[in-house]
Amino acid sequence: MAKKNIDITEAIFPMPVLMVATYNEDDSIDVMNAAWGTMYARDHVILTLSPTHKTVANIKERKAFTVSIADAAHLVEADYLGIVSANDTPDKFTNSGLTAVKSENVDAPIVNEFPICLECEFVEYKDDPCGHGVVGKVVNVCADEKVLKDGRVNITAVDAISFDPYTHGYYSVTERVGEAFKAGGKLKK
Repeated sequence: MAKKNIDITEAIFPMPVLMVATYNEDDSIDVMNAAWGTMYARDHVILTLSPTHKTVANIKERKAFTVSIADAAHLVEADYLGIVSANDTPDKFTNSGLTAVKSENVDAPIVNEFPICLECEFVEYKDDPCGHGVVGKVVNVCADEKVLKDGRVNITAVDAISFDPYTHGYYSVTERVGEAFKAGGKLKK
């Protein structure tokens, strides 16, 4: 089957919907929606965030942040936190109706409603021809008991959402379709 050339966009998808939380200088909470993020190493994350974000200034100042996985139950709140800038609306977290507690491990908030949270220490801010990025060392991961099965995260229970950059849609990530490191074994000779 022939392929057709299409417009260049953020062509790797699904992209995670990550909620990055920090404290402002007055200890109020700032949370932003970031789709450009991934694991940088086994215990490090990288978030592609431009320096104009209030969140970036907070991360540099407080040397910490948290990254939560957004879920379908809180899609409206997650989207709101992505379309409203803390530079223009300082009380956007309060407006979202979400709640948070202070991390015991880093100087950043944990949003109660999102089921999984990575608590991170700030490592560096990358600024090069390929883009901008916050690198953080993951010092703890916490998860709601309701998304755990036998001490492990049950992705179906998380009901994480992903972002589709082609249509600007959100999609639920829930169905298990195979076994990693086993399914391909059928082709071994």
